[in-house]
Amino acid sequence: MNVTYACPVCETASRENLDSQTCELPCSHCGAKVEIRGDAVEGDRVTRCLVCPSTDLYMRKDFPQRVGVALVTVGVVGSFIAWYHYDLLWTFGILFATALADVVLYALVGDSLMCYRGCAEMDAHGHFDLETHEKYRQLAARLEGSQPPH
Repeated sequence: MNVTYACPVCETASRENLDSQTCELPCSHCGAKVEIRGDAVEGDRVTRCLVCPSTDLYMRKDFPQRVGVALVTVGVVGSFIAWYHYDLLWTFGILFATALADVVLYALVGDSLMCYRGCAEMDAHGHFDLETHEKYRQLAARLEGSQPPH
């Protein structure tokens, strides 16, 4: 399986192949090695984050959110322009084409396993949970606020 993770040293995204015998992930940018805990991978199943000790993982689509938002924005703006010109057929045609493109992308794009702490099958973990995300966001804010100024 392919693993994309944020290197804890340089914070750059790296992509590496992972199997049950892999014991460390080398960063392709800075060369730092992230050790994988022995219980993080069981066969072909990831049970915990490979970068941090968290076991709170969730699934999401492996698709850039900005591209999805841009697609919807272009569809809405296009339909507004058609509506402004009193062309009802084009207005709804653009909206339906945008919705169809969204459905097709949703069906074609695979899932990705993510860590709530921001580090990285799938059926064993639930989808995104706002409560768990908020727990880690609050924890990061508290930790950031408790550090002395440099």
